[in-house]
Amino acid sequence: MVLFAYGFRPFFLLAGLYGVVSALVWPFLYLTGLELPTALGPVAWHSHEMIHGYATAALAGFLLTVTPNWTGTTPRQGRILMGLAALWLAGRVAVWLSALVPAWIAVAVDVAFLPVLLAIVGRPLLREKTGRQRVFLGLVAVLALANLLGWGAAIGLGEAAARAGFLLGIGMFVVFIAIMGGRMVPSFTGNILRRQGEEARIRTLPWLERIVLPATLVYVLVEVLFEGTAAAGILALAVGLGHLARFSGWRPAAALRLPILWILHLGFAWMAVGLVLRGAAVFVEAIPPSAALHALTIGAIGCMTLAVMSRASLGHTGREIVAAPPVVLAYLLVNAAALVRVLVPILAPEFMEAAIWVSALAWAAGFALFSLVYVPILTRPRVDGRPG
Repeated sequence: MVLFAYGFRPFFLLAGLYGVVSALVWPFLYLTGLELPTALGPVAWHSHEMIHGYATAALAGFLLTVTPNWTGTTPRQGRILMGLAALWLAGRVAVWLSALVPAWIAVAVDVAFLPVLLAIVGRPLLREKTGRQRVFLGLVAVLALANLLGWGAAIGLGEAAARAGFLLGIGMFVVFIAIMGGRMVPSFTGNILRRQGEEARIRTLPWLERIVLPATLVYVLVEVLFEGTAAAGILALAVGLGHLARFSGWRPAAALRLPILWILHLGFAWMAVGLVLRGAAVFVEAIPPSAALHALTIGAIGCMTLAVMSRASLGHTGREIVAAPPVVLAYLLVNAAALVRVLVPILAPEFMEAAIWVSALAWAAGFALFSLVYVPILTRPRVDGRPG
């Protein structure tokens, strides 16, 4: 079956469709009093499903696709992908209906996905000679812990554990973007510039790379343990400015000609800006912490996952890596969703309810357009006749 011929196919499809569904449900839960039979409150449900539902599906598709490239091993396909996709879907059902079953059953079903994914990609990554990719095993393991903590209020660990799980989940995706974005954005930009006959002139500073990536991880730990403190704020500002310094050398202006490239740049930029805002929110009362968190989630995670899914799906199905017009519109809509949720709480907080509706609808429309274009791509054979 074509859908299960390569890891990106089922999980990018699931991520795209779930990006629509979860976004449309959220404003009804929060603003109209609609209730789901879930053990999680509306805000906790929304946070959990955007991180451990949508974003984790995109991450799974990415790791299942790049691991064979990194390690020279055979891609996972067929029944193992069917089983893994079924486990992800079972997790969504467990979350949505968690109030109808004992809490431990819902938690066990939902939390099982990432350890199973880790077992599938872990063996080849552990055998990879350079060891450069093993960091992702640690990130996935910590993300699984974040998922468990996110159930804290439902399983007796308390609201503090749930908040820690939420922050840790976002933090692991921030670290992931800091690492992979730092590889992909300058590399893809340089390659495209060279193909167009231009001098790449991509500037990276090795000393900055050695400092800012470990500092990002330290910031995440401090944020989880000491959220809202001066130490967390100063670290967020420093790390965000460090990433902006990295980004400034990657020729972002040159990416404006190609949407499938500038969406990558924007995803990384949102991450850096979100960290700066997160730090500023500690010291500036006019900047609510939620604005910074939405810069990191809708902006950074949303743009970067959309960029990777749209690009990898084209490349791995033998197509030209050019974003179709509806997908370009999807890029713009997701960025609009981020801008609304970041700027309205700062500039016009009296319009928050409208902002939630507008942002949710813009995000849902963006992923509906992505799905409209990519469901046929993900469910049909490669156009060049090759396997995968």
